[in-house]
Amino acid sequence: MNEKEQVCQFKLMASRDALEVIQGKWRIPIIISLTYGNKRFGEIQRDIEDISPKMLSQELKALETNKIIKRTLYDTMPVTTEYSLTPLGSSMNSLLSEILNWGIHFRKEVVGK
Repeated sequence: MNEKEQVCQFKLMASRDALEVIQGKWRIPIIISLTYGNKRFGEIQRDIEDISPKMLSQELKALETNKIIKRTLYDTMPVTTEYSLTPLGSSMNSLLSEILNWGIHFRKEVVGK
């Protein structure tokens, strides 16, 4: 394999890694919700109105596994759980901005709104 092919393979693997973390309908909205500050489960669910509690729970666990978000438990009665972006999650800000800008452009060009 020559150098160009190695670079291409490396970039393809990196792109698959990135897509694995942000894939699906809900992960980017969850990350965007948390860019506005630490939130509890119910607050995230209110931000993303059409996500089911089960799906939100699954996606939060996946994002936590990938070190994009952090779950903090507070010793209150009942126990309070809060979610926040990790430094790795916060490093996605410019990516999210580009995705949002492209989405706005897409809507104007294709959807017509």
